[in-house]
Amino acid sequence: QVQLVESGGGLVQAGGSLRLSCAASGSIFSINAMGWYRQAPGKQRELVATITRQGSTAYTDSVKGRFTISRDNAKKMVYLQMNNLEPEDTAVYYCNAGVAISFSVRDLEVWGQGTLVTVSS
Repeated sequence: QVQLVESGGGLVQAGGSLRLSCAASGSIFSINAMGWYRQAPGKQRELVATITRQGSTAYTDSVKGRFTISRDNAKKMVYLQMNNLEPEDTAVYYCNAGVAISFSVRDLEVWGQGTLVTVSS
């Protein structure tokens, strides 16, 4: 079974920074695109940032210039550096990855259980 485990969430004041980490484990042949989603109270889950295996990145407009996604393919990890945090960033942040686990299953979508980020004003 493939597992993603997030860490690094917590309580921070507006203007502060946090670095989220996500570690993949299990029987994995390869990892395709990885990303971070978030879900604020009472709102739908939204895509925050994505990164391809080759390192191409994309961000939702609200975090551009503040957040940076990166990955370490050797360690099977993805990170989200969050700077200049705002109260609107408060949410549960979820790690996501497309994983090849067999010859037949080439892009299984796997989700972590989430880590809570709370930004106070």
